[in-house]
Amino acid sequence: MTKEDFSKYERARIIGARGLQISMDAPLLLKMSEEDLNGVNYDPLRIAEKELDSGVLPISVNRPMPERKEEALEKIKIDETHLSDEEKIKTEEETTKDIAREGEIMELANPEDEMDEDISEAGSDEGGEIE
Repeated sequence: MTKEDFSKYERARIIGARGLQISMDAPLLLKMSEEDLNGVNYDPLRIAEKELDSGVLPISVNRPMPERKEEALEKIKIDETHLSDEEKIKTEEETTKDIAREGEIMELANPEDEMDEDISEAGSDEGGEIE
């Protein structure tokens, strides 16, 4: 594989693995002179990168693809009931009545009511009388 065949993640993994091998005294696969080694400061990652770029690393990447499964799809059943406008309005009215009957209608709060509640709560917390 060439340099372009690997993703950046695969390159990082390969260079990291090879750099670890080099740092643990694995033999270099690329002939490098002392000047080249001094140029990269004997950095195992840079040496591994040079080896990868030159194509001497015997590394392959296994990219498993998902298995194909052929299954018959179920047909979606669409209930095509054509309601007239009158029936739709009647259904909406029934739904609105159910919501009004079961649900609670929220009212706007009056600031005076909130003030009265705050005063009564504050008085009951202190344990004394409200003045």
